[in-house]
Amino acid sequence: MPKLKTHSGTKDRVKVSKNGKVRVGHPNTNHFMSKKSGARKRALSGLTTRTGGVAKFIKQNLGV
Repeated sequence: MPKLKTHSGTKDRVKVSKNGKVRVGHPNTNHFMSKKSGARKRALSGLTTRTGGVAKFIKQNLGV
């Protein structure tokens, strides 16, 4: 059976931590930032952890 390629879009958007946690950034943080309030921008910064079936699917796409 051939090797599966990693999903390029997932690879660019997701990190898998050393302990295997799936870390994903928030959406809506790339452009049109001047109209968003400072509190909203701070709330959208940083990474969130995905768990359960979603994390399993993401790891499958990454080949981890």
